[in-house]
Amino acid sequence: MKKWIWVIISLVSIGTILIAVLAYQSPDIKMRVNWRMDVATTYIRSIFDPVKYAPTALPQPHLSLDRLTPIGTLSEATPHTTPNNTPAPLPARLILEAPEYEKEVYNNCGAATLAMILRMYGWVGNQNDIAEIIKPNIDDKNVNIDELVYFVRNRAGWLNAEYRVSGDIQLLKRLIANGFPVIVESGMRLDQSYRINDDRWGGHYLLVTGYDDDAGLFTTQDSWYSPNRLLTYAELDENWKAFNRAYLLVFLPNQTETLLALVGENWEEDTNRFNALNKAYDETEINPDDAYAWFNVGTNLLYFERNAESAQAYDTAIRLGIPQRMLRHQFGPFIAYFKTARNDDLKALAEYALKITPTSEENRLWYGWALFREGNKTAAIEEFNRALHINPNYLDARYALNYVGGNTQ
Repeated sequence: MKKWIWVIISLVSIGTILIAVLAYQSPDIKMRVNWRMDVATTYIRSIFDPVKYAPTALPQPHLSLDRLTPIGTLSEATPHTTPNNTPAPLPARLILEAPEYEKEVYNNCGAATLAMILRMYGWVGNQNDIAEIIKPNIDDKNVNIDELVYFVRNRAGWLNAEYRVSGDIQLLKRLIANGFPVIVESGMRLDQSYRINDDRWGGHYLLVTGYDDDAGLFTTQDSWYSPNRLLTYAELDENWKAFNRAYLLVFLPNQTETLLALVGENWEEDTNRFNALNKAYDETEINPDDAYAWFNVGTNLLYFERNAESAQAYDTAIRLGIPQRMLRHQFGPFIAYFKTARNDDLKALAEYALKITPTSEENRLWYGWALFREGNKTAAIEEFNRALHINPNYLDARYALNYVGGNTQ
């Protein structure tokens, strides 16, 4: 009798294991399991290797960070706007019909948010379909806004997508009032700590689908929290500032002229960046201790290849205090330090970023370049290969390997 009991127990155990293995093949279940494992390992790692603040830069010769005119002239391309016409007054309240809601899994807000806006244009799919292309490794915790643009242009070919920076509240309202939902890249307050000394700040994508002037509220489709989540105008703008107020538009080709008129001169990219630079300078003058504003000064100067001034603006932002996960999502300081041969600062910052996010292909790339610059080619190749392991589609890592004469592993 006891023998049969053990046989039954063994068969049940084997069956349970097989069911668990099969279930783990489901992308949704795999993401949820891996997410919980990652949370646990991150917290344990932080007990033994706590992280606090980004390292400040080594002393550098002082450069003037007064307002600068970018090198060269702005592009002569002129959008088809109607600046002499008085814009039609906007309704005090407008809420677009929300798409089917998508709850994100495992740092997948970019894919989930893009899935929602694409559904508003008839696309059929979900976040997993998008993640397979732009985020094939579920441990990759960041998707750049240009990767979202790439997916739209290459996998939803009847649509187009563009992103710009330096958006504002009035622009969001104007776009929504004319039927265009908007994805914004912003910061957010996490609802729990994931490590010792966690500042609980994270990067996030939101789909903005409505506004209400009387209440001073935007309606957002928030893949982390809920559908139709309300944010005050001030709250959305402050969080948005952390990402240079970047916004993404998805549209049909025959809507291009309409968007040109709505966005105005900021449709032209050089003009957009110049305006963004001036806005960031304005904000540093209003509050010289605004780390986000200084970070945006650095990012916009970098666009115009004012690399030394950009690096110093980033120095100021880091000294004032940037969020711990900032370098998971934005990589301007690495580029500025690399282009100005500040290798010690590059290496120190990349090491710090990797303590926060070991599975960032971008952080691995820049740590590899720092190692290569100091003469450690073998270690650099290892880092470039680690970057490719995280994201096999990461072209910058492939370029780095080709440049240094390394092989993929």
